[in-house]
Amino acid sequence: MVLAVDGLRMRYGSTQVLHDVSFEARRGEVLALLGPNGAGKSTTIEILEGFRLRSGGHAEVLGVDPADGDERWRSRLGIVLQSWRDHGNWRVRELLHHLGSYYAPYSTGTIERPWDTSDLLAAVGLTAHADQKLRTLSGGQRRRLDVAIGIVGRPEVLFLDEPTTGFDPQARSEFHDLVARLAAEDETTILLTTHDLDEASKLADRILILTDGRIVAAGSPAELTRLIAAADEVRWSVDGRHFQVSTADATEFVRGLFTQYGDAVRELEVRRASLEDTYLALVRGEEPAR
Repeated sequence: MVLAVDGLRMRYGSTQVLHDVSFEARRGEVLALLGPNGAGKSTTIEILEGFRLRSGGHAEVLGVDPADGDERWRSRLGIVLQSWRDHGNWRVRELLHHLGSYYAPYSTGTIERPWDTSDLLAAVGLTAHADQKLRTLSGGQRRRLDVAIGIVGRPEVLFLDEPTTGFDPQARSEFHDLVARLAAEDETTILLTTHDLDEASKLADRILILTDGRIVAAGSPAELTRLIAAADEVRWSVDGRHFQVSTADATEFVRGLFTQYGDAVRELEVRRASLEDTYLALVRGEEPAR
């Protein structure tokens, strides 16, 4: 496994932030970490990046304990933080070329590091802005640069912390395509944090829901939706009377409805349970226990 976490714990003073968190990720897998603010998402990622020492449990990234990772190990990781700052007088192309030069000594026979600068600019949609100074970029353009900085070394593991903040719909779609290519073509393992459930369902092979420092559910978007058997809602009218029911199987219910009432059924509306319903149910279900 590329990522292996078992019984991960983190304590700040008397406050337990992570409680026995365990999960794995294989090569080329996109794993999304969802949860409300304060759930422990950032702490988990910081431990795996080697920036924070855990209080207990086991963690390995690319076969190495993050607490012991050396420079060569770090060269195999990519990190996109929620924000990144540098001198505004750098030009986009110059900055990416400069940062890429740090990865060249770590090239191997199977992985060419870093990206060619022109190819990287095209991949993140910044070719037209290559010669602009950083301080002249818009918020969305700057966020694209953040992503480019994170992947300049062609990482084997990529950590993305709210990566599409500030993206317009087109930029978001292009970024989703880039993530899919990195996972499929380069077999990059990607750990993503996001508050965007639609983004998680589009990008992730598996989703982990973290609440109060515990993983309360894990699986594909479809598996999570089925996990708590969230009910579908069916609304209809017959002879001017309006009805609404919740059911675990809307398809079977509607069949029965037409068998009973036939063409008298009017204003039929079916609302399917969604990943958002599942997420909110799981998170709210944990709140009384806190």
